[in-house]
Amino acid sequence: MKIRDKILIQKYFLNIFNGIFLVPGLVLLQFGLWLLYDRNNLFSVLFSSGDSRLVTYISCMFLGAGSIIIFTSAMGFLGSVKEIKCLLVIYMSFQILVFGTQFAISVLTFVKKEEVHNQWNNRIDEVISEYGNRSLAEKEPVWNILNAVQHDMECCGRYNITQWDKNKNKGNSTEIPCSCTKSSLKKWFCDVPRNSTYYMGCEEYLDTWFENTILILTAINVGLLIIQIFVITLTAQLFRNIKKDHIWPNES
Repeated sequence: MKIRDKILIQKYFLNIFNGIFLVPGLVLLQFGLWLLYDRNNLFSVLFSSGDSRLVTYISCMFLGAGSIIIFTSAMGFLGSVKEIKCLLVIYMSFQILVFGTQFAISVLTFVKKEEVHNQWNNRIDEVISEYGNRSLAEKEPVWNILNAVQHDMECCGRYNITQWDKNKNKGNSTEIPCSCTKSSLKKWFCDVPRNSTYYMGCEEYLDTWFENTILILTAINVGLLIIQIFVITLTAQLFRNIKKDHIWPNES
């Protein structure tokens, strides 16, 4: 097979894999913007507390990773189409760097999984203890998210309904959040018979959501690592086959 034919085939498949690699970059960029500007979501509630800047750091990580992937993909596309060897070298170097970073993140996620889970549970307990405190009106969006979780999942508290006995913001000891009941009242606490409340805790549902999210992210990351192996290999072969700045049609 002539070198020109090899290059055309390699450019074709490289741009396909590069396009696939570009999609997660756009997703990461969009997710980072969402976390940065919309703090009234379950993720932000579970991973932020007080003056913690954890969510901001995570948002910046997603924005940075997404921007790098988009920039790298554009560079790879330009380098392959225009057959610019310098851009191909930079592109391949970025891919190797991103590959190593993703692999390190995968290992770190696996190692820190239990620590993150414990932080998650502690944050839920903190939200429950603050719930309904009139001096913390700025926390109402967080409480509304908790209400939505309890109402939609038909659960109450993290482990069960008795966890709300520790809340000091109730009018009396028999009150519980209205979202723990079948009531449609739009207020924080309701004084209703216990037989009309949800006794099961939300922890099981949230743990399932957490495990599924980790599984999906891991699967995406593994898929990206496989794609990057193909991309790095194709880029190296394309670079090797490109001769200077131009290849004569009859060259074999």
